[in-house]
Amino acid sequence: MKKFILLLLLAFSSIQLSAGTDFCGIVNTTFSHGENITFKVFYSVVGFFVDAGDASFTVNRTNLNNKPVYNIIGIGNSNPKYDWIFKVRDRYESFIDTGTLRPYKFIRNVDEGGYKKYENINFDHSKNEAVSQHGTYKVPPCIQDVLSSIYYARNIDFNKYKPGDKIPFNMFLDDEVYNLYIRYMGKEIIKTRYGKFRAIKFKPMLIKGTIFEGGEKMAVWVSDDPNHIPLRIESPITVGSVKVDMMSYKNLRYPISSLLSVR
Repeated sequence: MKKFILLLLLAFSSIQLSAGTDFCGIVNTTFSHGENITFKVFYSVVGFFVDAGDASFTVNRTNLNNKPVYNIIGIGNSNPKYDWIFKVRDRYESFIDTGTLRPYKFIRNVDEGGYKKYENINFDHSKNEAVSQHGTYKVPPCIQDVLSSIYYARNIDFNKYKPGDKIPFNMFLDDEVYNLYIRYMGKEIIKTRYGKFRAIKFKPMLIKGTIFEGGEKMAVWVSDDPNHIPLRIESPITVGSVKVDMMSYKNLRYPISSLLSVR
């Protein structure tokens, strides 16, 4: 299944506040050093979901250019049983400021069915610039990369919004700035392959491309507790549909109080 970790990243990164409010002022209260979350990616063409691959996200605290940062690593692999159809070996890495949660550096190294791409982006927030191998690009204040956005987003106070509200955000990817939004859908109970949770639901506005249809057809659920960890994504794609479920977690900052029962 092509680019399934990018599906995960784009979906989870789609929650941010608009610049000019507290978009630049969020303080990390949700995650900490050592956190690890794993996911299973399921793919369906005719209603039956198969185990297409897995993804994991890990947080470590380190230093970059003498600044304290969180080093976040996202890894995605296709199921070896299906490598002969489409082999995926993806690695994403972001270094974000421990105070502001803004990214200093983003690395993308992907191998998807023989298509390989490497990106190395450095952000200069004092100049509002992103520097890649291809040039220097102007970016809006408080720009996020596709991986740092996940962790920035987890610190949003969802109680500030009501169902139907649009929440805009800016993200830099492939040498471009994307101006997107999510629509907050409210809270509900969801059953996943891990268990039953109280969850927060939203729908990101997606740009039509080779994998996703445009519009608000993707649905995302995160835990309705202080951790705000991703629980499930569901989305149609060009051929079939995809479902991503959280399967395990380690070293969360708080007890996962949204968990009602284990499957």
